[in-house]
Amino acid sequence: MTAEEVKQIIESQLQGSQVITGGEGCSFEVTVINDKFAGLMPVKKQQLVYQCLNEYIADGTIHALTIKTYTPEQWAALQS
Repeated sequence: MTAEEVKQIIESQLQGSQVITGGEGCSFEVTVINDKFAGLMPVKKQQLVYQCLNEYIADGTIHALTIKTYTPEQWAALQS
């Protein structure tokens, strides 16, 4: 699996997301920016992302996954 494939899976299942991916093989880092994260606890945000990739984690295609989640406002604040 490639980082681009991980990005496409998340973007197709978590509508409205901007996804930045890194990594290769079976170890990936993802940054997901989405309005849906507003007001959610960190665990709930990660669960939304994990739901997109569960089948790949379960079958070992993805072994390690680091997730960072932001609302668009949080992401914009980090960029300035």
